[in-house]
Amino acid sequence: MKHQLLHLLLATMPICSLSAQTYKVPVSEQDEPMKTGKFQPTWESLRTYEVPEWFRDAKFGIWAHWGPQCVEGSGDWMARKLYIEGDGQYKYHREHYGHPSEFGFKDVLPLFKAENWNPEELVKFYKEVCGAEYFFALGNHHDNFDLWDSKYQEWNSKAIGPHKDILDGWAKAARKAGLPFGISFHADHAWTWYEPSRRFDLKGDKRGVKYDGWLTKEDGYKPNADGTEKWWKGLDPQNLYAQNHDFSDNTWDNGAIHRQWGWEKGANIPTQEYITNFYNRTLDAINRYNPDLIYFDVTVLPFYPVSDAGMKIAAHEYNVTNGNGVVFGKILQDDMKDALVWDVERGAPNKIVERPWQCCNCIGDWHYNTNTYKNGWYKNAATIAKLLVDIVSKNGNMLLSVPLRADGTPDEKELAIMKEFGAWMQVNKESIVKTRPWKIFGEGPIANADIKINDQGFNDGQYTKAGADEIRFTTSKDGKTLYASALAWPKNKTITIKSLAEGSSLYPAKIKKVELLGYGKVKYTRNDDALVVSLPEPTNGIMPVLKIK
Repeated sequence: MKHQLLHLLLATMPICSLSAQTYKVPVSEQDEPMKTGKFQPTWESLRTYEVPEWFRDAKFGIWAHWGPQCVEGSGDWMARKLYIEGDGQYKYHREHYGHPSEFGFKDVLPLFKAENWNPEELVKFYKEVCGAEYFFALGNHHDNFDLWDSKYQEWNSKAIGPHKDILDGWAKAARKAGLPFGISFHADHAWTWYEPSRRFDLKGDKRGVKYDGWLTKEDGYKPNADGTEKWWKGLDPQNLYAQNHDFSDNTWDNGAIHRQWGWEKGANIPTQEYITNFYNRTLDAINRYNPDLIYFDVTVLPFYPVSDAGMKIAAHEYNVTNGNGVVFGKILQDDMKDALVWDVERGAPNKIVERPWQCCNCIGDWHYNTNTYKNGWYKNAATIAKLLVDIVSKNGNMLLSVPLRADGTPDEKELAIMKEFGAWMQVNKESIVKTRPWKIFGEGPIANADIKINDQGFNDGQYTKAGADEIRFTTSKDGKTLYASALAWPKNKTITIKSLAEGSSLYPAKIKKVELLGYGKVKYTRNDDALVVSLPEPTNGIMPVLKIK
């Protein structure tokens, strides 16, 4: 996450050329054949995909973006930043765990115990208290550690750390709760993401001492300084760090990873062996856990446009689910949005999007961050609801990550936030779940503003500023009920909706009744300027939602 991505090649490539595309590094299907069926790994075929109705209805999901990078509690990307001299996560790691030449991320893995993790209890909470309609688990992150009993990655949660098949636990909990289950895969970029693990300090007492990204399997058989065996004896660190390759251009530039995320700006191109390993691992997880949704933290699809691996994974998922699955992609051309569900990270377009899409967001940092907890930097319940309502008004879903500590539990501040949000959701759910966009998504100064998406998203700060003068609309699926949400409680206890003025072409019918969800009928007047609704004292600490017929 947190990349600022540019995919200029895709932005200028016509869709017709994509249909006839050849790939520099074609994936091998020798070990994990792609399931054949209606969908082929071509844009022409994938564009026949239709987003399933259940996903359009769901609107809100919760994501456990959780793994061994939560051990130190220093936040997202710690497995990379512990190797960046001078970074705060490097300093924290060195102070509390050791120098990265002696104690690297591989040594953090056994400390990930998940000792208090109760997936059934958590998923039940997400559904019954928070109102989630689908659930996502992390399959692997850029740290390249598989959170299941992986067939193709020896560095996995069954063999190391918790000694548990995490995905199996999550999948069973989701099925028991009756929630569609999703898996996110991020490990394709470990190839470039871990390049700092081959650096060394440029100053200080360890200057010039190489970090542990250079280690090989053979090094594991060399005894420690005290004559004891290394805990990782028999394992190959290169199967974790994936650094048996030349450096990418400007590898010491910490920002180059963002510019090279799409592979075309100087990233070292992965080998067929590496690409096939990621493909095999992903199909292994799909075939074992039957996810309804697949998320990739990439530009378009994994290794695209270098390899067809991502195209084949998408076709496999669609064929396995008979077209009822969902595969997400970021930074998509418009025609690609026919083939994949567009994912926007921490943001939203400022318009109704014709095809269903998703915003992925987090109440704090993506991986658990103790400073976020201590300093109260979590999004509050009102902000979460505000973002959700805005997204749904534009035909989107919101996938919200609630970070877990390394032991597998949320902290008490997160629980309080989600309980408050959940209480609002239980009352106002009918304006969210199974709704559709209205003729316009909303009105107000933000609705009327020209708000741009920054690469794959990152504009949600614009929407958190929304107040009572921002109105967002949704309708029931049959179109007979209109919902209007003011994104905050008005101080004067009055909601003014200009789009619903007498004689408005948007709503020419007579308004017979206005209700405040969770309260009942409220008084209103309708004139040539607006519908003006009188409210009681606030019934919650978040926002009012009107039901209009």
